[in-house]
Amino acid sequence: MEEELKTLVTDLQKELSSCTKEADVLNVKSKYVGKKSRIMEIMASLKDMNVDDKRKYGSLINNTKKDLERIANEYLENLGNTLDVNFDDTLDYDVKMGSLHPVTIVAKEVTDCLKKMGFTIVAGPEMDSEFYNFEALNIPKDHPARDMQDTYYLDNEMLLRTHTSGVQVKAMEKYGAPLRICVPGRVFRNEDLDASHENTFFQLEGMVIDKNISIENLVGVMQELLREVFHTDVKVRLRPGFFPFTEPSYELDCSCLICGGKGCPTCKNSGWIELVPGGMVHPNVLRAGGIDPEVYNGFAFGLGLTRLAMMKYKIKDIRVFNAGDIRYLENFKID
Repeated sequence: MEEELKTLVTDLQKELSSCTKEADVLNVKSKYVGKKSRIMEIMASLKDMNVDDKRKYGSLINNTKKDLERIANEYLENLGNTLDVNFDDTLDYDVKMGSLHPVTIVAKEVTDCLKKMGFTIVAGPEMDSEFYNFEALNIPKDHPARDMQDTYYLDNEMLLRTHTSGVQVKAMEKYGAPLRICVPGRVFRNEDLDASHENTFFQLEGMVIDKNISIENLVGVMQELLREVFHTDVKVRLRPGFFPFTEPSYELDCSCLICGGKGCPTCKNSGWIELVPGGMVHPNVLRAGGIDPEVYNGFAFGLGLTRLAMMKYKIKDIRVFNAGDIRYLENFKID
């Protein structure tokens, strides 16, 4: 046994001496201390030895294994220090410039505009609790609105957030009132995929809490925001809607810029794109955030950043955003 262990060390040193590349050293190291190496076979045989042999050879085998690893690692380190690497920095390399994702570009334009209006950018977790995603937003367990958002529930009793609205309550708890926040982020829903629906997309939550806030304030913010993003006046319409966390609730639609309002698959031939749901913050949501609805009120809105990018760049199919096709994304380089 002793002679075989000594031979393993000698053979390793001999094979390493002829190695000139890192890959060769790693191959030799694997041969002598890898899972299928002879030293591992010897170590595995310890369990079958009697007590006396285990005492006699146990430490010797372990020490030999450590020596084999040490010798290989030292040779690898010394080889790296002696390699002569030449790099000619005068060569003309074809380096392609990177580009931002179209949703990232739109998100920055939106947040820059909102910051000018006094909004603070905040963030929240993509994995959240049912309390913040539903219950604190006036959506109890038996509320039918839960059926409208096919949710990804996780084994740890958490969920993938279905909207960025959960950050509303977190922000109220942390900052109190008055408050102006915007929350860009990724959300998840178990949707049937088509030209205008994805299971992973981006939203931006906006909320203002103060005294004497009205729905006119919300419309004014939206008009300025869309004008800034599209660099032109955009035709919008406001219609009644229903959301448990706002009362009254509205849907702000944008004239489809892809078809010019004539009708296409993206707008489902209606000429309009549902873009900004929102309304006045429900008193129950204010209470959940620790704010007295008798003193303060406010508005909230959820802006679809992915759909906004579709309108801005006239992209007909929402699924291209998650396709990861660099050839397509190269079209959105900015200076």
